[in-house]
Amino acid sequence: MTRTGDGQGSAATAAAGGTPARVVLYGRAGCHLCDDARALVARVCAEVGATWVEVDVDVPGPDGVPPADELGEMVPVVDVDGVRRGYWRIDEGRLRRALAAGGGRL
Repeated sequence: MTRTGDGQGSAATAAAGGTPARVVLYGRAGCHLCDDARALVARVCAEVGATWVEVDVDVPGPDGVPPADELGEMVPVVDVDGVRRGYWRIDEGRLRRALAAGGGRL
């Protein structure tokens, strides 16, 4: 499963005009921490107007390799502007600072 903040799309792009999503949430079905992270990412991104997508780590990507091969049990994982910002328990303050920074490391 891959979804954007509105439930459609791909991991590489958000629904609006093929623009890259600022936030990528990597998770899996049946993961309670992923459920918590999804709710947090959806809420924060809606508040600040940021695009986001969700990638199911157990589904192979275009290269045929599932992201779980790289991430293992480290889900959920959140990247903002291509930079890893957190895993397991996602920190709301850190997510907000990363979105406010617009791409720099925190």
